[in-house]
Amino acid sequence: MPDRPEPLPGTAPAPATTPRRSAPQRIAVISASVGAGHDGAAAGLADRLTAQGFTVDRQDFLDVLPAGAGRLLCGSYHRLLTWAPEGYQHLYRATDRASRPGLVWRALFRSAERRLLRGLAPDTCAVVSTYPGASQVLGALRLRGRLTVPALTYLTDFSVHALWIAPGIDAHLAVHAVPAAQAHAQGAAGVTVAGPVTDARFTPATDGQRPAARTRFGLPAQAPLALLVAGSWGVGPVRRAAAEIRATGLAVPVVVCGRNTALVEELKQDGIAFAFGWVDDMPGLMHACDVLVQNAGGLTSLEAFAAGLPVASYRCIPGHGRTNAEALEEAGLAAWIRGPEDLAPVLADLLHGARGSDQRAAGIALHRSAPGPVPAVAARTGHRPDGTPPSQGPGGPRWRRQNRRRGRARVVAAVAAVVATLTLGIAAPLADAFGHAPGGIIAVTHYLDGDRS
Repeated sequence: MPDRPEPLPGTAPAPATTPRRSAPQRIAVISASVGAGHDGAAAGLADRLTAQGFTVDRQDFLDVLPAGAGRLLCGSYHRLLTWAPEGYQHLYRATDRASRPGLVWRALFRSAERRLLRGLAPDTCAVVSTYPGASQVLGALRLRGRLTVPALTYLTDFSVHALWIAPGIDAHLAVHAVPAAQAHAQGAAGVTVAGPVTDARFTPATDGQRPAARTRFGLPAQAPLALLVAGSWGVGPVRRAAAEIRATGLAVPVVVCGRNTALVEELKQDGIAFAFGWVDDMPGLMHACDVLVQNAGGLTSLEAFAAGLPVASYRCIPGHGRTNAEALEEAGLAAWIRGPEDLAPVLADLLHGARGSDQRAAGIALHRSAPGPVPAVAARTGHRPDGTPPSQGPGGPRWRRQNRRRGRARVVAAVAAVVATLTLGIAAPLADAFGHAPGGIIAVTHYLDGDRS
């Protein structure tokens, strides 16, 4: 019998018989159509998982809530932001202080469990949530052993509200060390700095792209342009912000109003010449502009970082808009302009000064510093080339062994947290650990899940 040919370098030896090709591993991604940020992150994650050979199923968490409760919840949130923003601020703060969701929230989440489980294919090997309500349901299912595959949360915000952290979730993936530190401080399990997910079209503009984009959108050829965004709903004091940017004389405001068509007309009546509704080519519009001014700190900020735009947070919406602004400023990624008296000097520095150069570099570095969440998700699927089965869910022997280790880890973590807080604060030591850890994905896995009440 002739010898088998030597394998090429970096490949496995050829088997004696050709194995049957295994089906792609299936991962479910659960988002919520509340605005566009959660869905945008889910779409980017799904695209990258698919490119790596996974089969991806998408679910909208609002659809699994009973009797139209999801749409009612979304509509109420929208109306609260529009008509009573400070009421939303109080609600956000009250729920952020709670150690666990209130009775109404728990009842609502419990009612979604069966429908969510029915939506998972039998061969699903992991579930990823980009919405806090979905994470609460998945965590509860994991704790009771009804969901036997890993459940992960991809934190889409730079600030981490308490609802994001659900006992039972196996891992929490953050875009930066600042939200990772906040999640860890709240007892999140498997905290990992995975990096952001944005469309690959968001890149710094070349010399040729900028004038072409300005021509395509009918924008001034030479004037500095400030791109003002307010999410897909176009909420917040957008008209006031646009007028104040124009009054500085430093930049021409270019406003994107999302699906708020009434706001477009109001801005034009105010004399804001460049007001757009929903824009499909946001990468092109960012190529045309010189600075981004935003009020919510969501996906658009991450896109601007990838596009090389300096970012300012101004006249932020209540709740997550303000906490995201604070976290982005702490990360050195965006300036938080707290009052109109600071608008002109900060804009000038972002457009022409060192602050703008520093933030452009920091934003681009954010997208290059970590490989994104796909490797972290893949590592949690439990499937390996040697056929190792998925890890057992809560209740099995392996889970009990892990839980004993978690008890010891809680003691170690508590001591470490006290030391860190009394010296440099939690963000600094975590950021240092993230910066020096090997391997590209930087994990701080203390496994502090369990009852936080």
